[in-house]
Amino acid sequence: MQIGVNTLLWTAGFSTEHFPLIAKARELGMDGIELATFDFASFPAAAARRELERLAMPGILCSALVGGMSLATEDAALRGQSLEFLKAGVRATAEAGLSLFIGPFCSAVGYLPGRRRTADEWARCVDGLRLLGEYADGYGVRVAVEPLNRFETFFLNTAADALRLCEDVAHPRIGILYDTFHANIEEKNQAAAIRLLGRHIFHVHTCENDRGIPGSGPIDWPGVIGALREIGYDDWLVIESFGPGIKEIAAAACIWRDLAGEPEDIPRIGGRNLRGLLEAL
Repeated sequence: MQIGVNTLLWTAGFSTEHFPLIAKARELGMDGIELATFDFASFPAAAARRELERLAMPGILCSALVGGMSLATEDAALRGQSLEFLKAGVRATAEAGLSLFIGPFCSAVGYLPGRRRTADEWARCVDGLRLLGEYADGYGVRVAVEPLNRFETFFLNTAADALRLCEDVAHPRIGILYDTFHANIEEKNQAAAIRLLGRHIFHVHTCENDRGIPGSGPIDWPGVIGALREIGYDDWLVIESFGPGIKEIAAAACIWRDLAGEPEDIPRIGGRNLRGLLEAL
């Protein structure tokens, strides 16, 4: 397995001015980098491809539905707008020379209507993701949909629901982003959740219970790594955390304190911890 870091540690919108982060990730001991953007019109996909290739650094593209966007809403125009946004993400992924597009793509992060999702909302989201899978197929891109904890979305929280989503969508380009931070809140047993999802796991975020340094808290890392190996997963373990200086991200993720001595300590020390686990298990 390879270890990477998400650029949300430093910026809410990756642009040409953030190209030095690619080399910084390598200096921090990372095998690759996850580029985060919420505006594909301004994302420098072609230039990012050249820079990633120049530094021989693999990448992943990360985004999210924000604002009022949703694939589940009854507002047909808004559903269409949301699907077009995700299609733009697929195109940007391909243009950047990448093959994986990840994020919470069912309902807007932070949208909490105070009720459970409905069967109609579920059906609309399934239809939207199936269309997205068909579109992504033409670009050779896979899409990993992320379940979030109950305090960030009402729509998709658990591994069991994520499995059902994949089975209902039934498209090989649509899978799941498994995040240990969110699963720490929602799952009784992370190893069991990983085994349940099995082949549907396209990508993994390795985040501690407080979004701090992986391996510094109570998450059962041996269980997580062991289960990933059991299901044959041999891809990315990306450290996703958020710098307290990025106001919009800090507000959305409720980051009210420093998670480490320095933000760079999270991938630097976390990467060492994860490598130690991979070597020991």
